[in-house]
Amino acid sequence: MVVCGLACWRCRWLLPLLLGLAIIMGIIALAGRGWLESESEPYVQQASLWESCTRGEEELNWNCESLMDYGWGRAAAATYLVGFVILVICFALAVIAFSIEILRFNFVRGIGGLLFVVAAFQIIGLVIYPVKFTEDIPLMGDNMFSWAYGFGWASTVVVIGCAFFFCCLPNWEDEVLGNIKPTYYYSSPERAPYLN
Repeated sequence: MVVCGLACWRCRWLLPLLLGLAIIMGIIALAGRGWLESESEPYVQQASLWESCTRGEEELNWNCESLMDYGWGRAAAATYLVGFVILVICFALAVIAFSIEILRFNFVRGIGGLLFVVAAFQIIGLVIYPVKFTEDIPLMGDNMFSWAYGFGWASTVVVIGCAFFFCCLPNWEDEVLGNIKPTYYYSSPERAPYLN
């Protein structure tokens, strides 16, 4: 029977795989136009990290305005983008770290520290955006922060979880490297008469 928990050399690719998933969700958040959308018909407003678009109830074309004209728009985009770039670097470092046979555990802990920096940058961007957007942009109708904004938070949550695991992984160094001898449990003949 093969047991493969988190602290297992055969499962070492689980953490880089989760970082890859966080990157995919981050790409969706950066490219998605669903940071803010109208809640119900008529759909008259939508926004991405980069621009805000509105249209009249009878119009087909969107009238878009760049959020990069606002200081807070540049700040939100910059902090989220910087966090995303550091996340990609952490992914590359994790693949390198888990590819070599002799795992450098201080290196792994450093990746965990960088992931906390990623989470801080992303959280700053994800908090600035809705607060300042609702203050400075006139909202039309009922709106909600939608799927692309949710992918941004999902990416951040995965990054925080991976950061904890990367920081704690060195505590299981012997288990990961397979340096622990198996423990055998046996019972004495008095306690197991059926073995005689």
